[in-house]
Amino acid sequence: MKDFAINTAIDFDLPAPFMGRHLIAGAWVESAETFERLSPSHGVVVSVSAAGDADVTEQAIHAARQAFDSGEWSRASGKDRAAVLLKVADLIEANVDRIAVQETLESGKPISQSRGEVGGAADLWRYAASLARTSHGDSHNTLGSDMLGVVLKEPIGVVSIITPWNFPFWILSQKLPFALAAGCAVVVKPSEMTPSSTVMMGELLIEAGLPAGVCNIVLGHGQPVGSLMANHDAVDMVTFTGSTAVGKLITQSASNTLKKVALELGGKNPQVICPDADLDSAADAVTFGVYFNVGQCCNSSSRIIVHEDIADDFVARVVALSRKVKFGDPLDPDTQVGAIVTSDHNIKIDSYVQEALANGAKLELGGKALAVGGLVDQFYQPTVLSNVSADMAIAREEVFGPVLVVLTYRDLEEAIALVNDSEYGLSAGIWSENVHTCLEFARRVEAGTVWTNTWMDGFPELAFGGVKQSGQGREIGRYGYDEFLEVKSLVMRVGRSREPWVQQGV
Repeated sequence: MKDFAINTAIDFDLPAPFMGRHLIAGAWVESAETFERLSPSHGVVVSVSAAGDADVTEQAIHAARQAFDSGEWSRASGKDRAAVLLKVADLIEANVDRIAVQETLESGKPISQSRGEVGGAADLWRYAASLARTSHGDSHNTLGSDMLGVVLKEPIGVVSIITPWNFPFWILSQKLPFALAAGCAVVVKPSEMTPSSTVMMGELLIEAGLPAGVCNIVLGHGQPVGSLMANHDAVDMVTFTGSTAVGKLITQSASNTLKKVALELGGKNPQVICPDADLDSAADAVTFGVYFNVGQCCNSSSRIIVHEDIADDFVARVVALSRKVKFGDPLDPDTQVGAIVTSDHNIKIDSYVQEALANGAKLELGGKALAVGGLVDQFYQPTVLSNVSADMAIAREEVFGPVLVVLTYRDLEEAIALVNDSEYGLSAGIWSENVHTCLEFARRVEAGTVWTNTWMDGFPELAFGGVKQSGQGREIGRYGYDEFLEVKSLVMRVGRSREPWVQQGV
């Protein structure tokens, strides 16, 4: 396969399968039933996990409720909470390689990306620790000489955290430290495809001194574990990252108790390429944006909208770069793109491509499964499709694979209309040397994040989340932290100046 850069299997001594257990009230708990995870790259069992049921989930929720109501954590000082979170950050950095290897084995992502994901998560914990110390409410002393108003921010309570398989450690760290910083107690369910790094996080929490029951972990499937976590009346909030379809089910389930729901869901994220753009930088960013994590990323820039005057030139640049991206063994540090998470998903990706081709799209590159020597046949070629119309499924739906579609536009009005013609609104980007063009685009597009002349840069200080069917609520940053807080107004009368409502008899 001379058309692509491929790293075949390397000699690597795979560790013994990781044995995962539930964490409930500070103790590790086994289940009679277990489930296995096969590496999508190597085809061997890499983890064996306890399979949670309704009873185990009930125990975890009860433990979180008891821990929260006890006040040991929920009423602890910001200083004490921050101290634990900072210890967790240090422990994450001390265990990067161990966690990253396991995540690569379960997810199929390149080891270099796993290391970056795990190591980078420590910064989220440190930022959350800073919020624990600096969070405050408001006071109002303009209500009259005899009144004082105080706005308090208090932890929302018990939070169910349900995380996906594509960034299991990172997305857990977008939620968990902020919930803990706020004083909440939590129950966590990782994806059954990538459970182990969450269990490893549990080990670090114990070592850091988090009180028992404040963080509980239940392994298993959406039914019954996730469903019960979403509708249980002892749970005050659910935060979920995953598909829009499942997010809608969680919202329906949670509606029975009117608990708060925060959702980070899918995206069909566009980048608009203007004629005056730095085309080399834009092409590199587009290539990164579509192949990072094999395109299995909610922020994947899976559609580009290119000015018709430069479309042929720009597509040629992206195709040339795509041929150089290194696909292959994710345990090879030089690999940039690893395996598709399951064989079924590989088939689904290909079905989108073949349907688009049947409807008139032009194949510029790729378009079928990719064979990598010595590894499981669960890879997909870097794929670029042009001559795509906005009504095609591949231009509207989240493919979640290394597939880029190209649309063209004539003026900025048309480009913005194409961007907003989507049920999603997670991220969008524009490439132009004209700051006025960038600002107009940023103000008019319907997206939770807008990048100008870059793609997928993120910082703990900046909130992340989408609009429309890309979700509700925000993660990370101060806004993400506020999701785990309830606002309470305290009204105090100073002295006894109030006129009696009932007149006393003589």
